[in-house]
Amino acid sequence: MLAVRAYWVILRNPTALAMMLAAFPARLAYGMVGLDIYFKVHDDTHSIALAGLAAGVNGVVGSLSTGFRAAAIDRMGLKIPLRIFVPGYALALASLSACHGATLLIVFSGILGVTAPPINLSVRPMWRTAVPEDQYRTAIAIDTASMNLGVVLGPALATTLALSGHPASGLIATACLIFIGGIALSSLKFSKEWRPEKRERGGQTLLKTPGFRLLLAEGVIIGFGTGTYQIAIPAISSLHNQPHFAGLAFGTTAALSIFGSLVAGSLGRHIAPVKGFRIIYFFWFLTTLPFAFVNPGWSLLVALSLFGFIGGAEQVFYLEQLEVIRPYGSGAAAIGWLWTTEGTFGALGQSSGGFISQHFSPHYCFAITTITYGVGFVLILAGQRWLQPFDRSNISA
Repeated sequence: MLAVRAYWVILRNPTALAMMLAAFPARLAYGMVGLDIYFKVHDDTHSIALAGLAAGVNGVVGSLSTGFRAAAIDRMGLKIPLRIFVPGYALALASLSACHGATLLIVFSGILGVTAPPINLSVRPMWRTAVPEDQYRTAIAIDTASMNLGVVLGPALATTLALSGHPASGLIATACLIFIGGIALSSLKFSKEWRPEKRERGGQTLLKTPGFRLLLAEGVIIGFGTGTYQIAIPAISSLHNQPHFAGLAFGTTAALSIFGSLVAGSLGRHIAPVKGFRIIYFFWFLTTLPFAFVNPGWSLLVALSLFGFIGGAEQVFYLEQLEVIRPYGSGAAAIGWLWTTEGTFGALGQSSGGFISQHFSPHYCFAITTITYGVGFVLILAGQRWLQPFDRSNISA
């Protein structure tokens, strides 16, 4: 009952509810764009390799530019970045839908990555002032669940539209959703009045913060391991002549991550962010152990369900911990550069995982995932002295 009451308090907050509703269309669009590109290029070129290349270019370019877009928010606020990127992204999506030819399609896929509006990066720093401190963990949990819901629904909608006989319709729908979400978010009174934190003169920078450098190193490792897992699922599904299992696996994992994030958000403030992150990380690592020993079927689905549930809870504590250790004035840049790191090395993991799956076995990719998650946990455990002193949360004894 206490958990339900905590969420009800957030949902009754007009500002919090407006932020979530305004951002969701854009989050749904983010969940669609990868498959939109894949289906559009495949329909135009009849090449799976080119379709995968175009989607990969979009992902890599988007990851590499995330940090710069986040830094723009910390310097200029939300108004200018959103008003530039939202129309630009919608126009690029519409242009891609009208393009033909492999070269042009891949070029525009890269342009999409550069122009992606920083919707999630805009919402994250606003939660700190949108809700009281004792409601922050619950707010982050709801926000994380909203992001993961877009991951679940977006691919399903993109696939439905792409297979409807009009492959470009997914891109048009995505353009409309991103435009609606971006304009709605930038039009909120709270968004207009929100100002980024002022950097303290002589204050510590992100890269000079030991805890942030530790998370960057962890992001390199965990990003690569996550990339190998993401390619191992469709690879092992195809090898066992169960291609539809991949969709079920990713959908189940994402759905359980929503539940996990909501459970984490209901946990009391007596659990400090750094301690909670460390404990949940260990269980997250344990859930990867069965991956290398099971094949598509109920056993792998159970393992992925646990992986998704614990991973959703881990996201909440990860983001709360980041707020604890980052320097003042870097609300968007901190998560932006971490997403850049994880996304870039995730793409490298996917590329490597494809080669390993084809020439050896997807089980080797799963083993790499387990090893990297284990190394990531050991790294966090060994470097907790750089995190614990910054655990300044208001927690009860």
